[in-house]
Amino acid sequence: MAKVMQKTTPFKTIQTNPSLLGFGCMRFPVLKKGHPEIDEERALKMIDYAYQKGVNYFDTAYPYHQGQSETFIGKALKKYPRTSFYLANKMPGWEVKSVEDAKRIFHEQLTKCQVEYFDYYLCHALSKKNLEVYKLPGVMDFLQEMKDEGKIKHLGFSFHDTPEVLEEILKWYPFDFVQLQINYLDWDFQDAKRQYALAKQYHLPVIVMEPVRGGTLATLSDASQTILKAHHPDLSIASWAIRYVASLENVICVLSGMSNYEQTNDNINTLTNFKPLDDLEQQVLNKALERFLENRVIPCTKCEYCIPCPEDVDIPSVFDVYNQYAIDQNENFFKHRYQQLKENTRANACIACGICLDKCPQKINIPEELQMIQETYDRINTT
Repeated sequence: MAKVMQKTTPFKTIQTNPSLLGFGCMRFPVLKKGHPEIDEERALKMIDYAYQKGVNYFDTAYPYHQGQSETFIGKALKKYPRTSFYLANKMPGWEVKSVEDAKRIFHEQLTKCQVEYFDYYLCHALSKKNLEVYKLPGVMDFLQEMKDEGKIKHLGFSFHDTPEVLEEILKWYPFDFVQLQINYLDWDFQDAKRQYALAKQYHLPVIVMEPVRGGTLATLSDASQTILKAHHPDLSIASWAIRYVASLENVICVLSGMSNYEQTNDNINTLTNFKPLDDLEQQVLNKALERFLENRVIPCTKCEYCIPCPEDVDIPSVFDVYNQYAIDQNENFFKHRYQQLKENTRANACIACGICLDKCPQKINIPEELQMIQETYDRINTT
């Protein structure tokens, strides 16, 4: 039976062989839309199916599903031999005020995940601002101690900032790997190209997050979809994005936060007997991207780091409604979807307090975009 492929790394920091497709544990199916409670029956079927098809890398984190992801994935993987899968987790730096916090959180995570060690452990969402947390006395010493004891097999970090900050981090500490946001939109849009080049320069293998940009690159625009479908009628739009990042030489694993069985099956099919994009396919994809960029899309990945908002604005949902309008220019549908949002969660509830600005990994000027969206709605609603 064909299974999801693995890629070797040219660097010696990684001694394991994760599957090319990694199961991101951030977007499991939920029992009720807008709530964190995981639909465990559906999610378990997805995990079991992926495992049977060769997916052996599972990536969770302290805040996913408001703390429920770690517990669920621990239970889901408990029935499998520990040496048959790789589990990744992350230190939530925003919760760390001292080395004692780091110790408490790490051991809580081991307990929640029902494991004695993490194969991959990351400093979560490093940036210029929160790097200082890991410079607190004893924090990195503790993580290195856990690595020396075998409770962390590989120590890395996920990253959301500029290439200049990335290089500062790479010079600061000898990490084993890096997790980067790479996709064909951000290759130039957020200079992921330079970030990827830096990882290679410092001999770090790359794990990719957000390959389909929170679902944006799974839909695109009608014009872009037409271009891709004309070349490969039987392939999904999302598969182009997955193949794009999997084709990069130094990428050892592509994470996908799968929310249903259909996404899981499609990703597995894409990375089973995987073939990198050829030159013609790259040209086709570039053309589709050019058409897509004719729309003004807000670069939100629906990570939900910006919520809860003090004024209860549902920022990801507001952005999602607007982005669909930016793609299809359907004013009636935009107005209908916007009005379906609870009135107190719409853009006009924003008071521009700015709390969300530091939380957004994409560096979106959220108050400014919310004001623009409300103005767009007001204009459409009065015409």
